[in-house]
Amino acid sequence: MHPIRLSIPSFRSENSSVEKGFTVFKIDVLVNGRLHSVEKRYSEFHALHKMLKKSIKPPEIPSKHVRNWVPKVLEQRRHGLELYLQTVIMENEVLPKIFLDFLNVRHFPSVPKTESCGSFDTESMESSKLSHQPVVVYLRDPYLLPSALDTFSNVVIEGVVDGVFYPDFQPR
Repeated sequence: MHPIRLSIPSFRSENSSVEKGFTVFKIDVLVNGRLHSVEKRYSEFHALHKMLKKSIKPPEIPSKHVRNWVPKVLEQRRHGLELYLQTVIMENEVLPKIFLDFLNVRHFPSVPKTESCGSFDTESMESSKLSHQPVVVYLRDPYLLPSALDTFSNVVIEGVVDGVFYPDFQPR
């Protein structure tokens, strides 16, 4: 499952004196707990679809031609475009750069999910390196002494602290 979730909660019609009216769709994008919105016209969705066809097999996009611009028809188009974007996310292990650019999302590493912690192939040293920095998480501050009421000390924290700060220490 990708760390991207999106929806198209609304749309609005724009009327311009320079060109005929058009509809703008608001896309809410949730990436790793952070929400941002982008607004796109149908023509931008159509351009995305044409670009995606060069690298992946995208799902069907709602029809470019709409007979009338009544709210019910625009709501169907909104729902169709939302389903289109969600299907691209669900059907692709690695999202194309053009798709991430369309959503104004910073690019993710193109490492497949199964190799995110490095490969288990021992022949290749390069592939066995981790693709992220190791992290140690403490549930409480390991530098604080246990309270006098704490009759059972935390063996795990003591072991980690001893291992990190006294790697040559040999227990008795």
